[in-house]
Amino acid sequence: MSGLNSLTGAYVPGSSVLHRLPAGVKLAALAAACTTLVLLRTPAALAVAAAVTAALYALSRVGVAAAWAQVRPVRWFAVALFGMQLVFAGLDGAISTTLRVVLAVALAGLVTLTTRTADMMRTLEWCLSPVRFVGLDPFRLSLLLSLTVRSVPVVAGLAARVREAQRARGVERSLRAFAVPLVVSSLRHADALGEALSARGLDD
Repeated sequence: MSGLNSLTGAYVPGSSVLHRLPAGVKLAALAAACTTLVLLRTPAALAVAAAVTAALYALSRVGVAAAWAQVRPVRWFAVALFGMQLVFAGLDGAISTTLRVVLAVALAGLVTLTTRTADMMRTLEWCLSPVRFVGLDPFRLSLLLSLTVRSVPVVAGLAARVREAQRARGVERSLRAFAVPLVVSSLRHADALGEALSARGLDD
């Protein structure tokens, strides 16, 4: 299962306290943290949550580049969300809603960066073990969840590269010049992933 790290995760090796915590503890803490973010109502309270998140990243010692890579894919969505909320909910509402989304993504990214894919999958498999009673395979479901989570930054990265290529060609306003290469790149990635999984006996 260790070979799945390269397929499903962005794990950064390390020996920090966060790296040493069990995957189950980190997943439970992530769920609790996201619930807390929903309950925080003021920008000031969310600013404290942002400071705590930054401190956790510093504690993990994963590096600035890895930290930025977790929130970079949602930066334009965050800008659009802030603009929409500014119109309908005012400045405080816009700041609060945008911070909630960005911090939730950052915290989820921190769990991914400090948790080996194999450890996370074992935890998810244990949590999903009751599905055996309805004829489903917990391992394959945990793999599916891991692949789904990993696909978000992968597709976002592909989209960023397509945008850069558009700018280089001077066709950044063409929807077709963006959509077609993105779909093709995504399909190529899916094919490569499928071949890798097939080589590991997971082709069914």
